[in-house]
Parts: sequence; C-alpha cells; structure tokens
Amino acid sequence: MKTHEATTEGVALAEFDIAWDVATLTSPTAFYPRFGPLPGVVAVVGQSGDWSVVGRVRTLRLSDGGSVVERLTVVDRPDRFAYELSAFTGAFGALVHHANADWRFVRIAGGTSIRWSYRFTARQGAGALVGLIVRFAWAPYMRRVLPGILAEARRQASA
Repeated sequence: MKTHEATTEGVALAEFDIAWDVATLTSPTAFYPRFGPLPGVVAVVGQSGDWSVVGRVRTLRLSDGGSVVERLTVVDRPDRFAYELSAFTGAFGALVHHANADWRFVRIAGGTSIRWSYRFTARQGAGALVGLIVRFAWAPYMRRVLPGILAEARRQASA
C-alpha cells in the first residue's frame, strides 16, 4: 500500500506543560474546522476517560456526516504523542486504509517546538489520488490548524 505524508512545525510561546496539554488534551472540535473539501470535527463520541492513555479509542464525527476512529498508540511525555486513525467513512473511507498522526515536542528557550506529521496509507489503486489530497488539501489544512493550537497555548500561558 502506498503512503503519503505531510508535516508542519511551529513554536508555542508557552512552557512545555501548557503546550503539551493544549495540543494533546483539548477536544479536536476546538481546532479542526471544515477546510475546502475536508470536513471539520463536530463531535467526539465514545471516549472512555482521559485522552492520555495508550490504547484509548474514540470516534470523531465530521461535518459531512462521516466519522473516523482514533486510537492512541504512543504517549511518551515529554517527547511524543501519536495515534492511528481508521474506519474512515464516506469518500475518504474508499480511498484511505488508515492514517497515523505523530506529534513531537522539544523544549526550547522561550517555548516549545512542535512538529506534527500525518502519514496516510492509501487503499489499493487510490495512491495517486490520496497523494493529491494530502499535498493540496491536507498539508495546507495542517498549516492552518497548528497556528490555532500555538495561539491557544500562548493565550493560556499569558492567563
């Protein structure tokens, strides 16, 4: 199966604990709006407890009526946070087998550096189309989402 990756980076002008908590524990409904052809996250269902324990599962309801299941795969505070997305419904489900999100955190002077990557694994025969979606929709989407997360960390640090 063919994979396609997108990565973005930024600096949260906030101490590590705030940056980590905002990026990993805030509900995705706060930061993931609809963007072009990509639906936004409108609800989180089925989450049993804190989103900080490997193996936890939740379902994200999307603005187009679809959904995706997230499962935490790595919680290695202070360095890394990762999860797998599967069971995509709708058009994306026909194209993507699964995806992996990976967040890396590095303490730096004056804040926290964050590197966010997504790797999509295309279904058989959908590699070229998934590559186009990742390049022209998902990568720009990530570049729009991360600044909101960074700004919220800064806002909380200033409060």
